[in-house]
Amino acid sequence: MKNRTLGKTGFEISEVSLGTWQVGGKWGSGFDHKKADTILNEAVDNGVNFIDTADVYENGESEKAVGRLVRSRSERIYVATKCGRRLNPHIDQAYQPAALRKFVEDSLTNMGLETLDLIQLHCPPTEAYYRPEIFELFETLKKEGKIQNLGVSAGTVDQALKAIEYDNVSTIQIIFNMLRQRPSEHFFAEAAKRNVGIIARVPLASGLLTGKFTPSTTFDEGDHRGFSEENALDYGETFAGVGFRKGLEVVEKIKQVLPENANLPAVALKWILMFKEISCIIPGASKVEQVRSNISASDHPELTGEQMNQIRQIYEQHIWPEIADKNW
Repeated sequence: MKNRTLGKTGFEISEVSLGTWQVGGKWGSGFDHKKADTILNEAVDNGVNFIDTADVYENGESEKAVGRLVRSRSERIYVATKCGRRLNPHIDQAYQPAALRKFVEDSLTNMGLETLDLIQLHCPPTEAYYRPEIFELFETLKKEGKIQNLGVSAGTVDQALKAIEYDNVSTIQIIFNMLRQRPSEHFFAEAAKRNVGIIARVPLASGLLTGKFTPSTTFDEGDHRGFSEENALDYGETFAGVGFRKGLEVVEKIKQVLPENANLPAVALKWILMFKEISCIIPGASKVEQVRSNISASDHPELTGEQMNQIRQIYEQHIWPEIADKNW
């Protein structure tokens, strides 16, 4: 496993890390702590040292599993969690320092840790990015020793650009994959200027870039990918915001750029790692085999310049027209 520096945190982290949205099982299946322990330990056994979680993942159960892992291992494992999405309704007015402080303290309790390596605001509403008191709270928490660094999981490029205007924002987590290339056009350069670490989330476009889906694919009840495209609560995040059917068409075009029988998931992850500004990717896993497949991307051969150009052209011709008026 190769390591990269996570921006101004200075942490040397595994370039393929682990997201824990589904670490206790598939979406909507409940949380299986035995399965979570197996997956988490498999990741660490293979060189992963950065784990991303959130307080809303299975209502804190994911955090508990991550904390148990950290306490049981001798290796230095960096923990990132998120706060804010427990607010109901999830609106700007609900973002208050007292509420966010309570979330941080709850996460520490869930994980049995004295400090958080990285706490991230979890896709806050745009208005919250213009409230300095929200960001100042985390300086106080840092002085208290409850956190080490602040990051933001941003929903849009504009939000990410606004977030890094705050000096105490050390990392940005943003959707970036073959079907969502906009962050590389301007944001990456701005983040690099400020030494802000970039964590690529949804790297496989909700599974589209595994190449395993077909037009007849259906999703289990409770799986966020099973929505109707005409009434999509997660539209803009799920399937990179281009719609399931359109995404399938584009994936087939990408396959034509690659050698026959190419391992598409590994290639898709390696494509992200071709960008030097990326600190790490955080693919999820609901079984051990997925962990191993994801980790293999670190040693996968680099894409050629021609392949990178062709994938960019596919994006510009078939994805960009669909999202040109969006800020994804």
